[in-house]
Amino acid sequence: MASITIDLSDQQFQAVQNLAKQLGLTPEELLQISIKSWLNNSENEFAQAADYVLHKNAELYQRLA
Repeated sequence: MASITIDLSDQQFQAVQNLAKQLGLTPEELLQISIKSWLNNSENEFAQAADYVLHKNAELYQRLA
């Protein structure tokens, strides 16, 4: 497993700690879950945008083919 180190302000670090505590997680678990969710949403948003463009321009693509 790879690891990454990031710098957080004291305020950001405290906010992560507080939220993790409220959710019964460690700060590391909270950030891992958040990153996984962000990556999954990014992939879904890209797929939706690509699908929209392909459908919107389908007739144009057929004429160009």
